[in-house]
Amino acid sequence: MSGLDPLAAAQREAQLAAEELAERYEEINLLYRIGEILGRTVVLEESAAAILEEIASTVGAREGVVLVHDTAAGALRAVAQRGLPEDALRQLHTDVPDSILAESFASRQVRLGAPGGTRALGEDVLHGEVVAVPIVWSAPDGGVALGVLALADPVGGEPFSAGDQKLLAAIATQIGAAIEHARQLQASLEQQRLLQEMRLAHDLQMKLLPSGRVVAPEADAAARVIPAESVGGDFYHLFRLPGERTGVMIGDVSGHGYQAALIMALAMSAAAIHAQRTTDPGRVLRALVASLDDELETTEMFFTVCYAVIDPRRGQLRYANLGHPHVFVVHADGSSKRLDAQAPPLGLGPQHRMTVTTLPWARRSDLLIGFTDGLVDARDAQQRPFGESTVLESVRRTRTAPVDEIVAGVFAALRAHTGRTTETDDCTAVVIRS
Repeated sequence: MSGLDPLAAAQREAQLAAEELAERYEEINLLYRIGEILGRTVVLEESAAAILEEIASTVGAREGVVLVHDTAAGALRAVAQRGLPEDALRQLHTDVPDSILAESFASRQVRLGAPGGTRALGEDVLHGEVVAVPIVWSAPDGGVALGVLALADPVGGEPFSAGDQKLLAAIATQIGAAIEHARQLQASLEQQRLLQEMRLAHDLQMKLLPSGRVVAPEADAAARVIPAESVGGDFYHLFRLPGERTGVMIGDVSGHGYQAALIMALAMSAAAIHAQRTTDPGRVLRALVASLDDELETTEMFFTVCYAVIDPRRGQLRYANLGHPHVFVVHADGSSKRLDAQAPPLGLGPQHRMTVTTLPWARRSDLLIGFTDGLVDARDAQQRPFGESTVLESVRRTRTAPVDEIVAGVFAALRAHTGRTTETDDCTAVVIRS
């Protein structure tokens, strides 16, 4: 008999090992199957029901639910449920008292409920013993609770074992990684879509701005606009007018971004219509005020604008200026004359007067230069502004060069000043020789 005891013990150990191996195989196979399910979709709702069915069948539970945390609602939202009436547990607020599910989510710990039901939303929706496991994503800076996986009413009435709890925790980890991956993928797709839309908006806005060739051969013109974002509120316009005249408009809408870009587009469209009806700068700006007054009042935005008409035959420049400070005539000797603003920006109160001023113009030797405050206020690493005088000095040095070289020189000086610092406002400059 003594010789049989070791054999019987060995057989028993082998049987237990085989049973444990079979049980581990079933668990490993379950984890593999769930990994496959999660790998086939980026939307958890599409796979949650299949995952829950696999888990419940393997562990032996009649009821189950998968809930994902909805940050905006501050609640756990059911994405799959098994063995429960439809919509029995659609949403569970995380501060509901006496809820094992809410407690598991808040504590990030496995929670077991006593037989007889667990309170959730004020009613018994899960029956028998309940095991709730938090769905957690292990972020580099600590775990983040994303939801809860719960099973209830075990088959045969046996309580959920420690092995069941460990298996559910492993599955919850898989689900947590899948949820976070899906969210990151969705955020990446949305970011890519936004960048594409911004690139398209930038291209469209740049196409609205005219080429200097539209006023040739009567005038030589060059301009450059660099939005602080993909789109901005700076703009310029050029018009070829009767009698060899050239119309030049420069404006700066308050702020930057999409709303400023919308006002900019409306201003350019309206200006293109009004400038063809008259060569009088005051009448053009009065018509522009009438066209945009309602839109500016609704959006609470405003913009500065200066419109000048160069008449080289008569040797004069006539202009009207609503609050735009940076427009100059630079003469052949390097001296300059500011085109003073005679009224506040458009959108800052009623325009009671629209003064038109006339200045002398030397054909083919004078330059008209207009720029925006984004250029003037651009800062270097020590927060020193580029400055209006720096812009004018660059123009003076290159005043006899082609106009595109004059503009290029201004922006080269800007880059040298700002270095790697990022512009916080749109930067625009336009130069005309006529």
